[in-house]
Amino acid sequence: MQTEGYIHSIETFGTLDGPGVRYVIFMQGCALRCAFCHNPDTWRIGTGRRITVDELVEDIQSYRPYFQSSGGGVTVSGGEPLLQTDFLTLLFQRLEGLGMHKVLDSGGFADLERIKDLINITDLFMLSIKHGDLSRYPEICGSSSERPMALARYLTRMEKPVWIRYVIIPGVTGQKKDLEQLADRIRRMPNVEKVELLPYNTMGVYKWEYLGLHYSLKDIAAPDEQQMAEVRTYLQGLLPSLAIY
Repeated sequence: MQTEGYIHSIETFGTLDGPGVRYVIFMQGCALRCAFCHNPDTWRIGTGRRITVDELVEDIQSYRPYFQSSGGGVTVSGGEPLLQTDFLTLLFQRLEGLGMHKVLDSGGFADLERIKDLINITDLFMLSIKHGDLSRYPEICGSSSERPMALARYLTRMEKPVWIRYVIIPGVTGQKKDLEQLADRIRRMPNVEKVELLPYNTMGVYKWEYLGLHYSLKDIAAPDEQQMAEVRTYLQGLLPSLAIY
């Protein structure tokens, strides 16, 4: 079992990546090239800060009182955390023994057979759907929707709690037809507990420029509050029984 992994950064008092106060680990490495990514510095695999499971668990335990009082726990995000499945499986096994709540925040681009043991000991899965129209996945993130949709189906069969995350990019992912296709996908997943609509932002553009990368969405403005409210209202009408945030 892999006892060392590569991380990008850690947030010790996260409140946006799962229930309660959370210790959020951002893993290093991602095989995707999402057009809206605000952390392209997480892409390179095998770089970043090298850390052991023991070191992480020791640090995590120092924040345990905050988790217990808020119903929080540990969230692993990225990059794409599932690229380091063996490391995370060992970490989650340790956290399971300590009774800590564990969340995986992922785009779902992984070999399903390799991650089943990790899924089994994960309490909540936050799945990022890149586009309502699955045929447009390559355009948005450079890969097909086959793996994330296979994962979505498996999570449903396993009745694993899921939160869906979806980025609203004006004119790209937030049109009514996009939302209708997204809603159709979510209706097939009775295990989905909530949907988080995230406004596209340009905060990471400077990182693209620093890394010498072409940012294809540079002419698209971030949605304002009214636009997000309209999208949220429309999706809520399509999914009246779900919490839409």
